[in-house]
Amino acid sequence: MKNSIYILSILIGLFAFAKAESQNNQERDTFEIQVDGLGCPFCAYGLEKKFKEFKGIKDVAIDIETGDFSFTYPAEKSLSMQAVIKQVEKAGYTPNLATITRANGDVETNASNNNEVASTSLQESKLWVNGKCGMCKARIEKAVSNLPGVASATWDVDSKQLTYSHDGSTTVNQVEQKVAQVGHDTKNTKASDQVYDQLPGCCHYKRVQ
Repeated sequence: MKNSIYILSILIGLFAFAKAESQNNQERDTFEIQVDGLGCPFCAYGLEKKFKEFKGIKDVAIDIETGDFSFTYPAEKSLSMQAVIKQVEKAGYTPNLATITRANGDVETNASNNNEVASTSLQESKLWVNGKCGMCKARIEKAVSNLPGVASATWDVDSKQLTYSHDGSTTVNQVEQKVAQVGHDTKNTKASDQVYDQLPGCCHYKRVQ
């Protein structure tokens, strides 16, 4: 009788171990979101806490300097891009570029199609835009990329040089006004003090008078 109980206990233990191991090895999707507005560790804590409402979230990583936020989630739950974007907004922050790499290798992104600008008619322009960090980079590139006629935009943190491809219908003044609206100065256009002050602390670049 004792031997039967002992064997039964072992079998139950092995079953529990196998179940836990199966859960640990389950396929997971990887989520990467660039979040605007993370200014301090408390902000990061608030974002992580909000996402822990999704039961099963693991491997959470947040870089306050760049605003990069990543985590993994069970593939079988099929967490959608829309749900992720909405959750960032519920936490009080602005989601920029988001990418989901599914366990099966499929990749999803919230990047726009850049107004479907014809590649054959593109020209490249450059503009100095003040900024400081990776979060500034995401904000500037998103603002300019959303302008009609712009196919792509890349801002370099070190040189503060914005390079954008467009079809010629977008003027330099329009680009300058757009980046000023999101808090970034150019040599000819300044962001309002109110908008600048609302930028996260890490984005407070040295303004040129």
